[in-house]
Amino acid sequence: MRSGDRVSIVVPFLDEAATLPGLLRHLETLPGSPEVIAVDGGSVDRGPEIVAAHPSAPRLLAAGRGRARQMNEGARVAGGGVLLFLHADTRLPPGAVAGIRAALGDRDVVGGNFALRFDGGDRFSRLLGAWYAVQRRLGVYYGDSAIWLRTDVFERLGGYRELPIMEDYDLVRRLRRAGRTVCLPGPAVTSARRWQRRGIVRTVAAWALIRWLYLVGVSPDRLARLYPRIR
Repeated sequence: MRSGDRVSIVVPFLDEAATLPGLLRHLETLPGSPEVIAVDGGSVDRGPEIVAAHPSAPRLLAAGRGRARQMNEGARVAGGGVLLFLHADTRLPPGAVAGIRAALGDRDVVGGNFALRFDGGDRFSRLLGAWYAVQRRLGVYYGDSAIWLRTDVFERLGGYRELPIMEDYDLVRRLRRAGRTVCLPGPAVTSARRWQRRGIVRTVAAWALIRWLYLVGVSPDRLARLYPRIR
């Protein structure tokens, strides 16, 4: 049975043993008593054991490989009236739950995300964050900024489409057609490490290229083969 304003945080993970302890400590101290559901996509490291042994007792599920499938499985069992999808290397602001509840006090708001900052504090991370902010003003955002939405809206939209790539952007586009979305100030903080070696120009070019290829109809299966080479 769902609780109307309770926030259920769904964390898809795959081979994140190094990241999960810090994430679970972070979520344990987050005000607002959110439900935490961690969904394993077939890890071969100790990630599932770390989740199962954590004293905060997050709910642990197993799903087939694929982030969309994992998030749909977590949403299926969630007890909250609000869903928040969180990457394992993203940290929420302390007021995340309160901010979501306040935003959803407006019945026209169906969901949204958080302003995003990349960790590190160096020039690269600041430029990456500035570019992300520009995209968000244009209505473009992705899962690393912690997408949240009403559970009934998620169900009405049919959840995440099981795409090999761009599943988060696909949901965002459908969500924006369903009603008003809000970018909460946060910021959420995510890791810049996976982009560092490419530099700002190549990273932004990769993001833009993948998105535009998707918009002009290149299949997600083809994009998924291209993405690792660009990234």
